[in-house]
Amino acid sequence: MKKQLVIQYEEFENHLGLSDVELKMLDKAKLSAENAYSPYSNFKVGASVLLENGKVLVGNNQENIAFPSGICAERVVLFNAGANFSTEPIQSILIVSKGELLPNEQVISPCGACRQVMLESEKRQGTPIKVILTSQSGRLIVFSSVSELLPLSFG
Repeated sequence: MKKQLVIQYEEFENHLGLSDVELKMLDKAKLSAENAYSPYSNFKVGASVLLENGKVLVGNNQENIAFPSGICAERVVLFNAGANFSTEPIQSILIVSKGELLPNEQVISPCGACRQVMLESEKRQGTPIKVILTSQSGRLIVFSSVSELLPLSFG
């Protein structure tokens, strides 16, 4: 028996599809990406999360010569939220990138490890986390829940 998975998302050609608070998240994620430590890939990634209390946290990728000892921006910011604001639900996560690994119009997408951490964060708090993925040219893809990014997830 064949079955079909359907993934729904919204797509916007520019940042006009973002709310004021999401524009704030975008600005903070871009600033955070500038501070990424990426001497090996020269690819900077920034992420921001919006907590239910309105606080915006940021993270960026951190590489290490002893590969794979580095960590992605998404996990940095989610672990920061979990360590410092464990009772505060995450409403959304926004991810930006800067570098030549992706064409300017291609939206950055989290790796599998980050998707799993994002999903576990969502399951732990019991409410959906909105996911906003951006391209360097400003294109956006928005998912209403992390579960849309990782169907048939582990656990």
